[in-house]
Amino acid sequence: MSTAGPGVVGAFDRYFEISARGSTMSREVRGGLATFFTMAYIVVLNPLILGGGKDIDGVSLPLAAVAAATALMAGLLTILMGVVGRFPLALAAGLGVNALVAYEIAPLMTWADAMGLVVIEGVIIAILVLTNLRVAVFHSVPMQLKTAIGVGIGLFLTIIGFVDAGFVRSTGQGSPPIGLGIGGKIVTWPGLVFVIGLLVTIVLVARKVKGAILIGIIGTTVLAIIVEAIAKVGPAGGPTGTPAGWALNVPVVPDKWVGKPDLSLLGNFNVLGGWRSAGIVVCAMFVFTLLLTDFFDTMGTMVAVAQEGGMLTEDGMVPRTKEILLVDSIAAAAGGAASTSSNTSYIESAAGVAEGARTGFANLVTGGLFLLAMFLAPLVTVVPFEAASVALVVVGFLMMTAVRNIDWTDYEIGIPAFLTIVIMPFTYSISNGIGAGVITYVLIKASKGKLRDVHLLLWIVALLFVVYFAVGALEKLVF
Repeated sequence: MSTAGPGVVGAFDRYFEISARGSTMSREVRGGLATFFTMAYIVVLNPLILGGGKDIDGVSLPLAAVAAATALMAGLLTILMGVVGRFPLALAAGLGVNALVAYEIAPLMTWADAMGLVVIEGVIIAILVLTNLRVAVFHSVPMQLKTAIGVGIGLFLTIIGFVDAGFVRSTGQGSPPIGLGIGGKIVTWPGLVFVIGLLVTIVLVARKVKGAILIGIIGTTVLAIIVEAIAKVGPAGGPTGTPAGWALNVPVVPDKWVGKPDLSLLGNFNVLGGWRSAGIVVCAMFVFTLLLTDFFDTMGTMVAVAQEGGMLTEDGMVPRTKEILLVDSIAAAAGGAASTSSNTSYIESAAGVAEGARTGFANLVTGGLFLLAMFLAPLVTVVPFEAASVALVVVGFLMMTAVRNIDWTDYEIGIPAFLTIVIMPFTYSISNGIGAGVITYVLIKASKGKLRDVHLLLWIVALLFVVYFAVGALEKLVF
């Protein structure tokens, strides 16, 4: 027994290259935990988004079944990414894509038909990976533009954290459109908990305390539970909620800790039904929109996570890029097949990387916890946005530091980088930022007669993004 342990540990070390990447088993475990707690909200949020939509027959998806399928797919696919991609990138149902499926696609067909389109999109992306086209496109993007993508995603994470925590809210006015808290003031208990948690986490990070972000999430959650027990704040929004309430989850110790998962939605998809009910043109446009969003969101996320962990090669590539993109493509199709919408790589993985994760071993921890979440859903719902958002804001800062690697004196790259960075948070879309950066980069190069400086694939990508941004006008022509 005394030699079996080191042998097993050594095998894990060699396969996942833990020591080679300057990490340790404890750092990988800590990083896996941080990633899970930062993105566990999807087990609750995905059912709320998908369950809020109705298909052409007026049918809504059962929330419990969506929650169980969401946790199952997140667990299996995250583990698959760890084993095949050997990269600390967790996967789950994609936000934005699920809203597109629920509110734009499903109303024109049945849920099974809508999920069938997601499966088709995932298969197409997988083919692009296997033919090396997706990797080739990644190679064609200039290094500094890749850096800008990571910085933009950092700001995107930051505003997501501020909005989810209620620290930044819509004013309900034309100008300014957003403001601090409610009426320009932090007047809620949840808001105060977020601020305290953020300040404590910032101090821990500045003092380079190991596990700072994870400690911040757990500590803020404990504080939230205590505050809720004393102040009885309740939930935000809804018929019984208040603007001063907790976002997503009310932090209370659950009465029920274990529940049997409902997996009845697995396999409920139809790849051909939508084409008959909604028409070829409409379905083709939906598949194209899903395809383009997944295609570039993942590439941007992958670069940002690698950049955060110092894992990019000198030419701006990510180790095992093809394997990572292939697993992500499989995840898109698998998500449709499980009725959770397209599954994709999560930028919240950067929280785990910030905690020390550098290899796919961290994914085994994150994925295992997601599988447990199928049975322990009440525990997953303890963490409110006000606690999880602390990690997003801190990680946003860490990712922002790469901005120093962009040559702002060179307008040929500086302007596209700027638009990439600011459009992501301002439009709440990674793809929009990448599209704006690619289009302006190609346009500026063309205007200066430097056509040969732009890779042929980047020209094609720029044209595709022009179509992507023109989808609204095209939809009006179709409908």
